[in-house]
Amino acid sequence: MAASLTNHASTEQLNDPPEQFILVVDDEPANLFLLQETLSLTGLEIRVATNGTKAIELTRKYLPTLILLDVLMPGIDGFETCRLLKAEPQTTSIPVIFATASSEVSQRVKGFSMGAVDYITKPFHVEEVLARVKVQLELQELAKTLRSKNHQLEKEIEARNLAEERLYKTNQRLGESLRELESTQVQLIQNEKMSSLGYLVSGIAHEINNPTNFIQGNLIPTQKYITDLMQLIALYQQYYPDGNPIISKVTQDIDLDFIKDDYPKLISSMQTGTKRIGEIIDSLKKFAYLDEANFKQINVHDGLENTLSLLSHRLMLEGGKTIISVEKNYGALPKVDCYPAQLNQVFMTILNNAIDVLEEVSSENNMGRGWIPTIRIQTHCTLKTVFIQIEDNGIGISKDLQNKIFEPFFTTKPTGKGTGLGLAIAHQIIVEQHGGQLDVTSALGQGTTMSICLPI
Repeated sequence: MAASLTNHASTEQLNDPPEQFILVVDDEPANLFLLQETLSLTGLEIRVATNGTKAIELTRKYLPTLILLDVLMPGIDGFETCRLLKAEPQTTSIPVIFATASSEVSQRVKGFSMGAVDYITKPFHVEEVLARVKVQLELQELAKTLRSKNHQLEKEIEARNLAEERLYKTNQRLGESLRELESTQVQLIQNEKMSSLGYLVSGIAHEINNPTNFIQGNLIPTQKYITDLMQLIALYQQYYPDGNPIISKVTQDIDLDFIKDDYPKLISSMQTGTKRIGEIIDSLKKFAYLDEANFKQINVHDGLENTLSLLSHRLMLEGGKTIISVEKNYGALPKVDCYPAQLNQVFMTILNNAIDVLEEVSSENNMGRGWIPTIRIQTHCTLKTVFIQIEDNGIGISKDLQNKIFEPFFTTKPTGKGTGLGLAIAHQIIVEQHGGQLDVTSALGQGTTMSICLPI
């Protein structure tokens, strides 16, 4: 029997085994021979060990695919051998099938608790041994395939995560580029508007000032000439009271008495008109701050008043009747370092928007009786900040729209009535160029407040 074992079963001292092999551990040569003959039908090579110590040594060194382990052996028994193998990370996953002649359930339970995957009872039945071993080999192959698939899946997930991260970073860069482009567009439009405004105001001031000054300069001698003529007429009436019938008729036709009474009023009205033209030109100059584009200190209230002056035609009807009430509550403010023309543009944008809203509400008459369209302007300051609040009592702005009103090209006005750049430019002027804040507070049906904060 020993000779047969030497011929058919590989001994413990043979050359290194292949990558996959079955290790049979038993102290009985007959069992080793039978198992070697039987398991050769699996197509795998067989290695043997005659005790637990040799089994542990071979397992650590070569990592067999499967171990058939006898329970009762001299020295280290099968249970202890299995426990030691399962305690080591490199050998813990190798499936162990116990071989025993015992039929006690407690022995089987102990074996399974040690980490065994199956039991083969002695005496061996070839078909049972092959069936149980093949099941474990198939499970091993499935586990290997599963590990390979998992590894491949992990690599795919890692690659996908890497691709998603790159895509996210690319989207971030594109978003930043888009925001920079929009900001640049707004800045270019702002610069062009301010440049155009300067040229426009300069041209208007020049073209209107010349004839206005001409009229205003001639009003004084005109008034003197007419006064002299009236005195001359009075002398004629004094010394020639009866006069000539033709002269008397013309005097009645032209209503000389009315002319004498009305001409001073006409002269005064013309003087008031030319003075008002001068005030408008002055307001335009101050609004645009021609030749004063640099950072400088200004009185914020002057900027508000100049803007309101330019918008007076939208706040009241001819004859001075107020159609939109303006309530001002100005606090004591220090002068503020700013770009004056740009700050005035912010005031103009906010006030124009407020007037637009109030005009729309008035035309639709949907705020009820007793409602008076009103704009309230309040200013105050702390040690480091000037606060300017411009409030209207219109219909308000929904929460969704409040998050968008400072976006470039966003507008709620009908097509052709708004570019969507006014508040975007205003926000850029206050936040980016002045280091301040521009916020909106609003609720539907309760009006809107635009708050400007400027550092002192």
